Amino acid sequence: MAARAHRQSFELPGVTHAAPIPMAARVGNMVFSSGIAGKDPATDTLPLEPEREAQFAFDNMKRLLEIAGSGVGDVGHMTVFINDNAMRDHVNREWLKHFPDEHDRPARHTILQPNLPGGMRVQIEIIAVVAG
Repeated sequence: MAARAHRQSFELPGVTHAAPIPMAARVGNMVFSSGIAGKDPATDTLPLEPEREAQFAFDNMKRLLEIAGSGVGDVGHMTVFINDNAMRDHVNREWLKHFPDEHDRPARHTILQPNLPGGMRVQIEIIAVVAG
């Protein structure tokens, strides 16, 4: 009989949310995120500029992965929710910054979701592995 997997939950300091769920969960060598917001962790607020919100979303993803024992290079799949197609350019700029090698990028699906919670313009979900 296989051993039961141990699950560990993680939060992102400075970035809160109203739901009673963790920001990420690690089970074995896998990390699964909840929706990662583009909030400024210094103020716990969404910035006014859409490009900054995209930047914070990707930076928060990176920080969350590090807290969970993983890293950007270990992301296998990303889902990006945007409230307007105008956000696509901002997301793609951050995508290229965080994943510059076209031969070493995770799979990604971008979904237009006009009613993201809390006034968000972008939200990220990831699945990653923990190397080693």
